[in-house]
Amino acid sequence: MKKNLLKKIANVFIVSIFAGLFCGHMNLAAQEVPVSSDFAQESEPIEGAVGDASQARSDAEAAQKEFQVQKKAVELQKKKAEVKIKEAQTAKEEARLLKEVAASREEVKKAFAQASQKEKEALAAQQQVKIAQSKMESSESKAKVAQDELILAKERAAVAEATLKKQFNIIRNKVIQTVAVIIIGYFILFILVNIINRRMKDVKGRHVVRKNAAYFINAAILIVIFLVWLQNLSSITIFLSVIGAGIALALQEALLCMAGWFLIIVRRPFEVGDRIELGGVKGDVIDLRLFQTSLLELGNWVDADQSTGRIVNIPNSAMFKKENYNYSRGFEFIWNEIRILVTFESDWNKAKEIMLHKGQEEVKGLDQVVKKRIVAMTKQYMIYYEHLTPIVYVNIKDSGVELTLRYLTQAQSRRMTQDRLCQSILEEFRKQENINFAYTTYRIVK
Repeated sequence: MKKNLLKKIANVFIVSIFAGLFCGHMNLAAQEVPVSSDFAQESEPIEGAVGDASQARSDAEAAQKEFQVQKKAVELQKKKAEVKIKEAQTAKEEARLLKEVAASREEVKKAFAQASQKEKEALAAQQQVKIAQSKMESSESKAKVAQDELILAKERAAVAEATLKKQFNIIRNKVIQTVAVIIIGYFILFILVNIINRRMKDVKGRHVVRKNAAYFINAAILIVIFLVWLQNLSSITIFLSVIGAGIALALQEALLCMAGWFLIIVRRPFEVGDRIELGGVKGDVIDLRLFQTSLLELGNWVDADQSTGRIVNIPNSAMFKKENYNYSRGFEFIWNEIRILVTFESDWNKAKEIMLHKGQEEVKGLDQVVKKRIVAMTKQYMIYYEHLTPIVYVNIKDSGVELTLRYLTQAQSRRMTQDRLCQSILEEFRKQENINFAYTTYRIVK
C-alpha cells in the first residue's frame, strides 16, 4: 500500500512538473506573439487598414486558442489537486486506524508524517491551481484585448475606406473642373481668334494680337487650374519635389526652349516680321511660339537673300547655343557690294566714276534717314560709322582690274537694288568703247 501511495505521489509530481513547464512555455509563447498597435491613419491607403484588421484577427484567434489551452490546464490542475487532497485524507485515516489498533509509536509517527506531507502536497497543488487560474484569466484578458483590437482595426479600415472614397470624389471633381476650364478657355480663344481675323486687316498686327490673346488665355487657364488644385497642393508637394529633379533632367531641352522663349519675349532681340539669322538659318520671322521660332527661309540654293518658300522651325534653345543676327532691328540697313572685273586696257577710272555715280543715284534721299538711325543706335550700342555714302574700291586681279561698289540698302531690298544698279551700270558700260569686261582666257601654245 505504501509503494502504491508513493508511486501515485511520484506520478502526480511528475505530471505537475510537466504541466508547469507546458503552462510556462505557453505563457512565454503568448508573450512572444506580437500584437499590432500601429493602425493605419485616415490618410493611409485602405490596403494598410485592411492588413491591420487581418493581423488583429490572427492575434485574436491565437489569444483565444491560448485561453482554451490555459483553461484545460486549470481543469487538469484542479483534478490533480483533488487527487492529492483525497490522498491526504486517506493518509490521515490510515494514521488514525494505526493509532486505534495500538500500533507501535514509530509506525504511528511515520503515518502522521506521511499524512502531513500529503497535506503539504495538497496545499501546493491548490496553489498551482490558483496560478493556473491566474494564467487563464490573463489569457482571457489578452483574448479580449485582441478582440477589441480586431474591432478597432475594422472600424479604422472602414474610416480609411470612407476617407479614400471621399478623396477620390474630390480628385474626380477637380479633374472634371480642370477639363471644363480647359475646354471653356480654348473655346473662348477660338471665338477671339475668329473675331480678330475678321476685324483686323493688317497681317502683322493681326498676328501679334492673336498671339497675345493666346498667351493671355493660356495664362488664365493655368491660374484657374492652380486655384482649383490649391487645396490639394500640400498633399502632392512631396510627390512633386521627388519627381521634379527627374522631370528637369528629362525635359532639359524643353525647359531650355521655354527659357529661350522667355528671353525673346522680355529682351526682344527680334520680333515677328524681322529678318534674322538664327542657328545658321536665315529667314523672316513669321511666328514665335513657346518652344519654336518659325522662319520663312532665305538663301540656301536661292541667291541674294530671296525666299525659298520653306518654313523652318528652330528650337528656342538656339538662343543660348547659337549666335543670332538681326537685319531689321535698330539699324535696318546693310552694306552690299557689287564686284565688276574690267580688262587692264580699259579705262577703269571712267568705270569707277560710272559705278560711283549710279550708286549715289540709288541711295539718293537715304542720307538723312541713315544718319538718324545711326544716332538712335549710338544711344544703345557702341557703334560708329564714318562713311555712309557709296564708295568704289579698286583691286588688281589676275584677269584684270576689280571694281567693288559698296553701298547701303535695306535688307529686304538687297536683290532689287542690286538688280537696278547692275542694269544701269551695264547700260552705261555698253555706251563706252574703252571699257571692256575681263574674263578668264586660255592660250594653247604649240
